[in-house]
Amino acid sequence: MHPLRRRRLFWIIGLLAGLGLVVGLVSYALRQNINLFYTPSQLAGHAVAEGQRIQVGGLVTQGSLKRAPDSLAVRFTVTDLRHSVDVVYTGILPDLFREGQGIIANGRWRQGVVEADEVLAKHDENYMPPRVKEAIEQAGHPGGTEQAGGQPYGQVKQ
Repeated sequence: MHPLRRRRLFWIIGLLAGLGLVVGLVSYALRQNINLFYTPSQLAGHAVAEGQRIQVGGLVTQGSLKRAPDSLAVRFTVTDLRHSVDVVYTGILPDLFREGQGIIANGRWRQGVVEADEVLAKHDENYMPPRVKEAIEQAGHPGGTEQAGGQPYGQVKQ
């Protein structure tokens, strides 16, 4: 083989190897940061691998909020009105976080519990995150317009 062709061949092989390495590293980094949305029913069906980053959405079950007396740790249950899943979170909850309201929690799935590092609450009394509304509708509650207690969303019990 001619020396010029050999040098070109080495350059092409080197460029392809570098490109392959870059694509591999980028895909690995993206895989680590993807949060796929799951409903409590999907989590009950064991659709998630242990330690995987996820988003879970649903309604905070009435009476499920438990606060640790000596820290910012909280534990609550999220439901899609068919199945429920526990969420643990350490930090300050959003101001609009309440029982009976729609939330989305980002975190990791560990031993049947979502260890959340972020909790997102709806932004007003009439809004429900679209994914949460779809999950409730799929659970057999048309429109997702009523809370578990039969009261329409946006109305406060007195």
